[in-house]
Amino acid sequence: MQDLTEGVARFQRDVFPAKAELFARLATHHGPHTLFISCSDARVVPELITGTEPGDLFVIRTAGNLVPAYAPGADGVAASIEYAVAVLGVKHIVVCGHSGCGAMTALAQDHDLSGAPAVADWLRLAAASVARTATAGDVPALVRQNVLAQLANLATHPSVASALAKGGLALHGWVYDIPTGHIDDLTAIAPAA
Repeated sequence: MQDLTEGVARFQRDVFPAKAELFARLATHHGPHTLFISCSDARVVPELITGTEPGDLFVIRTAGNLVPAYAPGADGVAASIEYAVAVLGVKHIVVCGHSGCGAMTALAQDHDLSGAPAVADWLRLAAASVARTATAGDVPALVRQNVLAQLANLATHPSVASALAKGGLALHGWVYDIPTGHIDDLTAIAPAA
């Protein structure tokens, strides 16, 4: 906790004063251009990877960067997607998977998740990705298939479907390689929405 406390002190002393005008504008204006959906993995930091400033990205982080297909009812991921698209008017949505993903590794290698039943239930959302991965145990291939599947799931959300139909939104699929910093853009092979 000491590291976090020291980090807050550095932010208040060094970062905030240097960006005071930005934060003053952000206090009354929320207009991100991109919804960035990534894994909850602490090694994946969307703002660092993209070189963006506070206010540029609306970020959703879930284990395995999973996006449930739209279904009526209370759903925090669906509500966040709808808010970003219908209220904030983002122009881009990026689904970003990554190398060494623990969620995809657990699925690819058929880990026993009986001690983590909520995790096991959540990861069932990636069953189609597992089924489409040609070689069992191939984590990188599963990560790629999963990003493509989540793009397809996004298109089932009414706000996303509407914005896509009007031409006001673009979907992008990325895979971030942690050891090299490389981004593999899967957008060209993504299924049509």
